[in-house]
Amino acid sequence: MAHLTRAESQARNREALLRTARALFLRDGFQPTSIAKIADEAGFSTGAVYSNFSGKTELALLVLREIEQEQLGALERLMSGPESATQKLDRFRDWAEGALDSGWPRLELEFALEVGGDRALVTVQTSRQHDVVNRLATAFTEQLPGDAPAGVLPIRELADAAVTLAIGLAVRRVVDPKVSPDSVVELLRDLLSGVPGGAGLRSQGARVP
Repeated sequence: MAHLTRAESQARNREALLRTARALFLRDGFQPTSIAKIADEAGFSTGAVYSNFSGKTELALLVLREIEQEQLGALERLMSGPESATQKLDRFRDWAEGALDSGWPRLELEFALEVGGDRALVTVQTSRQHDVVNRLATAFTEQLPGDAPAGVLPIRELADAAVTLAIGLAVRRVVDPKVSPDSVVELLRDLLSGVPGGAGLRSQGARVP
């Protein structure tokens, strides 16, 4: 077996710690997961954790960024596929259900409450939210029918409202597992059905509660 260089060994250890932190954060939550627990589960000392990361806050932020990129990437691939708008909305609902049940929303909420008094981290969190809104606005724009007039919908504002609605939905889902993303799906369906070229969406198999 080839001997790993120090840099390769450190990168492997860092990845193992990050994977373990992610699994524990999503399973147990931010507060119950300690550096000692992450180190023990990964088979390292706490010193090894601190030699790779500044602490639990950095680990959580890296995990959240990773999950965010994965989830947004999946959403963008879903919306850019060849399916009809109706099929995409149904797939969006399935994606939303999976995201809500993944432990991601709870971790986001716990982390937001934890960093509320730290200006630097609040800035980072704000930047993350702006990135989500911008990417969602781009995805929405690409879904407009070709004959839709420019400015028919305030896309940036719609994306911002969708993110705000999704955050509220996620918080409610943490409290009540029965809360469904159907209301968001139907809102998007109604909006798109009012756009030239998108008429008839509701008549093409919409899921009405």
